[in-house]
Formats: sequence, C-alpha cells, structure tokens
Amino acid sequence: MNSKVIGSTLIIAGTTIGAGMLALPLASAGIGFIPSLTIMIALWAMMAYTALLMIELHQHASPKATLHTIATQILGTKGKWIASIAMLFLFYALCAAYIAGGGGQFTERLESLANIKLDQAWGTTLFTVVIALTVTIGTHAVDKLNRVLFTVKLLAMASVLFVLAPSVSQPNLLSMPIQQGLIVASIPVIFTSFGFHGSIPAIVNYLDGDTRSLRKAIIIGSSIPLGIYVLWQIVTLGVVPQQHMIDSAGLSSLISLLSNTVHKQHLSNVIGVFADLALVTSFLGVSLGLFEFLKDLTKRKSTLNEDSEVSLSFSTRVVAALITFIPPLCFALFYPQGFIMALGYAAIALAVLAVFLPTIMVRKVRKQHLEGQYYQVKGGTTALVTTFTLGGLIVTAQLLITFNFLPSLG
Repeated sequence: MNSKVIGSTLIIAGTTIGAGMLALPLASAGIGFIPSLTIMIALWAMMAYTALLMIELHQHASPKATLHTIATQILGTKGKWIASIAMLFLFYALCAAYIAGGGGQFTERLESLANIKLDQAWGTTLFTVVIALTVTIGTHAVDKLNRVLFTVKLLAMASVLFVLAPSVSQPNLLSMPIQQGLIVASIPVIFTSFGFHGSIPAIVNYLDGDTRSLRKAIIIGSSIPLGIYVLWQIVTLGVVPQQHMIDSAGLSSLISLLSNTVHKQHLSNVIGVFADLALVTSFLGVSLGLFEFLKDLTKRKSTLNEDSEVSLSFSTRVVAALITFIPPLCFALFYPQGFIMALGYAAIALAVLAVFLPTIMVRKVRKQHLEGQYYQVKGGTTALVTTFTLGGLIVTAQLLITFNFLPSLG
C-alpha cells in the first residue's frame, strides 16, 4: 500500500477506536462474550458494507463532496435537511456521552493526583470548559494536543491489554446471558462503536476518489478496530465475573473492578489514563466537528472595516462555542451516569447517516445508471433491504430502551 492508503487506513481506524470502546464491556456484561462477539462481527460487516456504499455514491459526485452535498444532489432539499439534523443529533449525543463519562473521570483524577476535591458537577463543568477553550482557539490547537494524547493512549491501551491478558478466566468468557432482553439492548451501543462514516468524505478527497484504494482503506481500516475490540472484550469480560460487571455503574466502577480483580500495582492508574485519553481524544474530535458546523451556521456576512471583522469573527466563535458545549453539558449535569444512555441515543442518528441514507441513495442511483458503468458493492437489492432492516432494528431497540420496554445498560 502507498503512504496515502496507509494514512487513510489509520484515519479510519483512529476515528473508530475511541471512547465507545470503553462502553463495550458495560454493554456486553449481561449477554456474555460469545453473543457479544457475534453481534460485533455482524455490526462490523454491516458498517463496512454501508461505508462501501458511500464510496459507490461518491463516484457520482465531486471528490470534495460532503454527505450533505450528495444527499442534496440525489434526494433534494429534504435529503439535505435529514442529513443535517441527523448530523447535529449525532454530534450532540456523542458530546453528551463524553462529558458525562469524562466529567466523572476528571473529578476523580483531580482528587487522586492533585488532592483537589470538587463536587462532580463542578468537575464536569471544569472539564467541559478546558475542552471548549481548546476547541475555540482553533483546529491547530486541537491537532497539536491530539497528537500527543493519541500516542500516549495507544501506549496505555497496549499496557492494559498486556497486563490483563494473563488473568483471563475461561469460565468468565463462557458465561451465558443472564437476561435475554440485554442482548437486544446492547446492540445500539455496540453499533455506535463502529461509526467512522463521518470521515469518509475527507478520505475520498485525500485519495482523489480512487475506488480501489478506498475499498482497501475501508476494509482494513475498519478491521483493525474489530480486532482490538475483540481483545478488549476478552481481557475485560474474561477477568471480571459477569454479575460483578452488571452491577458496575459506569466507567469508574469498571476501572475499579478491573484493578481490584487483577491486584496489580498501579494498574488502576494505567487503566484510568487510557480511559481518560480515550474520552478526551474522542471528545476533541467530535466537539471540533460540531463547533465548525455550528460556526458556519452562525457566521454572518459583513462589509465592515477590518477591526470590526476581527471582532465579528471572535464573537462568532464564542457564540458557536456556547451552542456547542452548553446543551451536552446540561445533559451530563442532569444525568451524570448517562454515558451509555447518550451513546444509545447516538445510535439513532448514526443509523440515519450510515445506514438509511446510503441504502436509499444507492438504490435510487442504481436505477438511473446501467450496471457495469460504475463500481457497485456486491449483494444487490437483497443486501440493501437487509441492511435497511437491520438499521430499523437498531433504532427500534433504542426506542424500546427509551420507553422502558427493554432494560437499560450501564
């Protein structure tokens, strides 16, 4: 593979591997390793398939086209609005999840490292303000910080896997589901952890729309997280008994369970560092995307003098920052244990963006172009209908959780 394909592969893998990984053991606690592995492989295959559908769609648009552009081109104004609303919903839900999970972690880290005791609400607010200031300064600041954090995160993840692996227990891995309803309830959270479709337009532009290179980057790039997720599930579900994992209430409990079960010195700190960095790097990326999206919406055209334009640019960034961070912060303050809940809601928007829109648009485009003229993903109409149906099941599962017909997780 050339350097661009390798870089694109790593971008896809890096986008996928984030804070959602931390939710996998909590979402899988009540269903066991084998059922969770089956669900993970099925959802990975579906998400890889829909990503390839997006590559098929990009053949009929400019390499610089975004999902909104393609949706407008194929489905008209309604498609544009659906894509825009789903994108906003996804960004806000993910930011809410990361603030809810990261706020508690940040508060505990202040107390353990700096002996600063804060109420969790104040710790969550301070955590959000730090990230908000970084994002508001600009993409350059996020890029510099993210490079360092991502490198340390990979080292911490490798250390955690290495230390936990010898303590894996076969009986723990072979535990059968305790509640059958949890199998369905776990699907939205696991589905969200395979979301990387927002990065596809940038990859298409980077690889100049070369279909062969794009297919290679997507298949390999999405397979890397699958392999890492399987290892993560083995060392978490294999170390902690199933009932203990079910009784845990969020990320802090998961970290304590792992460190207390293995009895390794400083393991709690290493797992804590990995969890912190996974949350921060994911939060930085998602909040930056939401900030830039909202900044464009709030930007006003002006013919004022240069000093006024600078002032206007500053005020636009401040307004965009407030709109970006206040709504998810309010959610996290009202639902401090809402990490899993928010990820579940994100699954609804992700299903619209990564499943429903691609299948509908591909179906329409294929009717307009003869087979063989362009690259088409294998599977035909049967695969499109099956994928659309699975997307409907994911949304239905989350709605059943919302209205208490299915048990909630985490």
